[in-house]
Amino acid sequence: MDASQGRGGVKAIAVARVGDVLDAIYLGNPLRAWLTAGTIFVVALGVLLLVRGLLIRRLSVVAPRTATELDDVALGAVRRTRALFLVVVAVAIARAGLDLPERYDHRVDVLARLAFYLQLVSWGNGAVAYWLARARANRLEHDKAALTSLNLLGVIARITLWVVLILLGLDALGINVTALITGLGVAGVAVALAVQSTLGDLLASLAIALDKPFVVGDFIVVDQYMGTVESVGLKTTRIRSISGEQIIIANAELLKARIRNYQRQSERRVVFQLAIDPGTATDVVATVPGVVREVVTAIPQTRLDRTHFSAITDAAFVVETVYFVTSADYNLYMDIQQRINLALLDRLRAAKVQLAFSGRETVLVVGSGAGAGVPGTTPAPTTPPPTADAPTAPVPAAPVPAGATSPPLDGAGS
Repeated sequence: MDASQGRGGVKAIAVARVGDVLDAIYLGNPLRAWLTAGTIFVVALGVLLLVRGLLIRRLSVVAPRTATELDDVALGAVRRTRALFLVVVAVAIARAGLDLPERYDHRVDVLARLAFYLQLVSWGNGAVAYWLARARANRLEHDKAALTSLNLLGVIARITLWVVLILLGLDALGINVTALITGLGVAGVAVALAVQSTLGDLLASLAIALDKPFVVGDFIVVDQYMGTVESVGLKTTRIRSISGEQIIIANAELLKARIRNYQRQSERRVVFQLAIDPGTATDVVATVPGVVREVVTAIPQTRLDRTHFSAITDAAFVVETVYFVTSADYNLYMDIQQRINLALLDRLRAAKVQLAFSGRETVLVVGSGAGAGVPGTTPAPTTPPPTADAPTAPVPAAPVPAGATSPPLDGAGS
């Protein structure tokens, strides 16, 4: 009897001591409340992580099978939900049973708001990336000009998102955002004056995106440089030249130059001349424009503009022809010009039409009298004078991959 009473007394003392420990006050709450809150936190965090994992697995299976975009958006949002945010949510749930002092309660609120803002950044970046991917996929095939605008809009959207959320975070920390914005405005003027060239390139990039003088994939000529546009950045534009190297030009300098965009060429104007020997009979010369007309019109994808006996020089009778190739493909233009040249050679030889040489040879024979010399030759090259329709200066050309466009060769196409 005494032994059982002794054991009961020990238990009572132990229970009393445990009760005293659980009733001990920490930060305004008994230890019992802290243990309960900890248990709630662990359970809540486990449930949240489990739900996130189940949603990711489920949506990963369902999203590819449906045509709606809602499940794709939901899958991206769940995947971008950070574990830190789930921890904050679990803390908020567990804190409901605690009565914290105002100082600590405010700190927890600030940390919760900052974690929420960081999660908003993650969701916002995901939304921008998803929108850009969808927009590129929808517009790439029929509107390549939109790519530059989309890239720039994506950068602007991300910068705006970060600026807004940083200001919200500073406000949560108790910083006077209004005074900060005013100070940043004054500092921004000073910075803008210090980086005028960089801002000029940035604004030039915006002008390129809005005005679209060229887009990614266009073949352009800028001063003495030519190539295909690879990318348009915030500061520079990168061009892959036809000889293989990459040309990098500042956007501001690019807009100051004269840009020739051959990608938007719908057809190619071609001018060529035939120089006929001046000893050819008039009636034979009169048949040459008709021969040229028949040859050009017989070739598909050409449209004859005119062909005339246009000039008489001391070296040749000049027949000038202008026609159009109804395609911007440079290789197709060269194929057509080759067919025209070969056909004209056959027709003119059959008609006994002699082409003039590019120069003439004069033989001087000096007699045996005073000042006698020896026979000699003096080349006197002559060329037909340029006409109003002929190009006044040749444009450099180089081989271009099939399907691409290029400047005209030696002034032949314009």
